Amino acid sequence: MTTAIDLPAASAQDNPYTLSHLDALEAESVHIFREVAGEFENPVILFSGGKDSIVMLHLALKAFAPASVPFALLHVDTGHNFPEVIEYRDRTVAEHGLRLHVASVQEFIDNGRLRERPDGTRNPLQTVPLLDAIETGRFDAVFGGGRRDEEKARAKERVFSLRDEFGAWDPRRQRPELWSLYNGRHAPGEHVRVFPLSNWTELDVWQYIEREKIELPEIYYAHERDVFQRSGMWLTAGEWGGPKEGETVERRLVRYRTVGDMSCTGAVDSDAVTIEHVIAEIAASRLTERGATRADDKMSEAAMEDRKREGYF
Repeated sequence: MTTAIDLPAASAQDNPYTLSHLDALEAESVHIFREVAGEFENPVILFSGGKDSIVMLHLALKAFAPASVPFALLHVDTGHNFPEVIEYRDRTVAEHGLRLHVASVQEFIDNGRLRERPDGTRNPLQTVPLLDAIETGRFDAVFGGGRRDEEKARAKERVFSLRDEFGAWDPRRQRPELWSLYNGRHAPGEHVRVFPLSNWTELDVWQYIEREKIELPEIYYAHERDVFQRSGMWLTAGEWGGPKEGETVERRLVRYRTVGDMSCTGAVDSDAVTIEHVIAEIAASRLTERGATRADDKMSEAAMEDRKREGYF
């Protein structure tokens, strides 16, 4: 009688036909970029200079190498951006010879199409300039860096997310995506938001940045900064209206987990000055990056979903 022998499970290193976790995520994202290039006429990549859009652009460069990326970039500029991030954005565009469209919230305020909010935050004001840029540019697919692990409304969204002629998102119109088959059909005036990083986590993003040696704006690493506390977050002083009376500015060692409008993006206390330290810090965290550092998501229990229904990212 023969006896069964238990063999150790083959690892990705032992089996050349097995992809590692990061390789599988990369392959999925590259497939999505190429699928969009084949299905749509005029896609655009939302690019803010934040880590997720940086990784997304890196994947797009890989997807079409050695050719150039066949899409333009679009940044909705609130006017309250971190200078380090804008400098990185412009340098990256120049380095890769990319086309950049900028939709300015300040211009919409100046011409009366938008009104400044009492709290000074401009993140919720990005929707109108975004939809105007999509209509003006006739973009039929818009790549975004949203991930399902960020926030519960984003967890509901598919990789291909249909938006109606007003840019609005309706969860009831979500399409099945079995076997990674993506349906890009849309009526005239509609467009599709595409999320190549949908299945990634914050930790995946950072591990990929480490593996690929991707450069980031320096504010993602610990540095000394003048900040003040509001609603449990460390905010950067600026022309947007902070600090107010009674809010004291302190010099602290902080870093940013996510980057957005200065008025609603908080820093976290951190001594993580290297990517290895950042990865260890994230692995130990029990708060999502948006839950810990984005005031605009705390306006109500369904703040993000309400904005997405109006056409937000």
